[in-house]
Amino acid sequence: MDPGASGNDSVVTEFVLLGLTKTPALQPILFVIFLLAYVATVGGNFSILAAILAEPKLHTPMYFFLGNLSLLDVGCISVTVPAMLGHFMSSNRSILYRSCLSQLFFFHLLAGVDCFLLTVMAYDRYLAICQPLTYSTRMSWGIQRALAGMSCVFSFTNALTQTVAVSTLNFCGPNVINHFYCDLPQLFQLSCSSIQLNEQLLFVAAAFMGVAPLVLITVSYGHVAAEVLRIRSAEGRKKAFSTCGSHLTVVGIFYGTGVFSYMRLGSGEASDKDKGIGILNTVISPMLNPIIYSLRNPDVQGALRRVFTGRQPPT
Repeated sequence: MDPGASGNDSVVTEFVLLGLTKTPALQPILFVIFLLAYVATVGGNFSILAAILAEPKLHTPMYFFLGNLSLLDVGCISVTVPAMLGHFMSSNRSILYRSCLSQLFFFHLLAGVDCFLLTVMAYDRYLAICQPLTYSTRMSWGIQRALAGMSCVFSFTNALTQTVAVSTLNFCGPNVINHFYCDLPQLFQLSCSSIQLNEQLLFVAAAFMGVAPLVLITVSYGHVAAEVLRIRSAEGRKKAFSTCGSHLTVVGIFYGTGVFSYMRLGSGEASDKDKGIGILNTVISPMLNPIIYSLRNPDVQGALRRVFTGRQPPT
């Protein structure tokens, strides 16, 4: 159907993504900017992953989860940015209904695993700093894999539930999405049928995948802070806090953008603020994560230098 067409007898088979701008002169500039951002994100995260694999010193639980987080960041930006780049270079902004649902599913799958892994990483820091004597047994290789696997299962269940619930909605009117990718708030606004069940499911998901993990992260770092403050050596406190500072920064960006994106459900028409938060969540955050995790980490910096120079790690 035509963009913006209305009528109760028509059924939407595709949506139109308005993207970031309607100004033709800006589109080539934005194409270059986001292409560079995409290349930097993929290169940066794969560099972190290569450093973790190549450096024996980094074969620890914390870096196992960080490696998984790097893969998730590559996946998350790949769900949204390549399609956006294609729209910059084409006058056709349409996306098929099934492609829109696929994008929705994979975005929530990857973001959900990201959410759980950030919680697991906070728990890992709690065990390492507050329970060092039992750390190796309570964070064994088998437990690491189990935690990562459970994160994927929980997130897959939520993403599938949300996608199936959206697929039951009727879209019979306007099909124009004022965003650069398909997500729940924008699709809810276009639905011709009741979204009460969908909002209830999203509320449950927000409690289970947002509030509960954030509480666990806060509790974990509350214990970590109390333990670190007991360290008499200033150098020891600095080292302990440095291992947690990067993670807390990533958590702040992730949850800050997530809360803003979904707390505006039912607020009316989508605005440019939603697009800005979407860029921060799907582009800027994955691009910054490798920088954040390596900026004050000499082990990661040394491993990256060895990866780029081809030198072997010390034995």
